[in-house]
Amino acid sequence: MKKKWIIVLGMTVITIFGLGVKFYMDGEKLNEEMMNVIYSDEAKEVFEKRLTNLDAKAFTKEGIIQSYEINKESIERNPMGGINVTLIINKDLEWYITYTLGKQNDKLDGGGASISKELTKKLELKGS
Repeated sequence: MKKKWIIVLGMTVITIFGLGVKFYMDGEKLNEEMMNVIYSDEAKEVFEKRLTNLDAKAFTKEGIIQSYEINKESIERNPMGGINVTLIINKDLEWYITYTLGKQNDKLDGGGASISKELTKKLELKGS
C-alpha cells in the first residue's frame, strides 16, 4: 500500500513538473513572437506614422520628436488583445508614449496610445 502511494505521488510530481515546463516554454515562445512583431519593419512604419501624426515635423530639425527607442522591458501582451509597448522619445525617460499594437485586416496597426504628461506639455507648447 505504501509503495503504491509513493508511485502515485511520484507520478503527480512528474506531471506537475512537466506542465510547468510546458507553460514556461509556451510563455517563452509567446515572448519571442511579441519581440519579432515589435521590432519588425511593419511596426517601425506604424510607430513613425503615429509619431508624425503627433508632431508633423518629427524627425526633422524643427520637430520636437527627434528619435525614439523601444523600451524592451515594457513589451507585454494586452489582455484585451494585441501587444503593449512603450516608446521612449529623444532618450528622455519622462517623454514616452505607450501604444497597443494589434492586427486589423491582417495589417499591424496602433490602437490606443497613452502619452506622458511631460511630452504632452511640450507638444502643446509647440502647437500654440
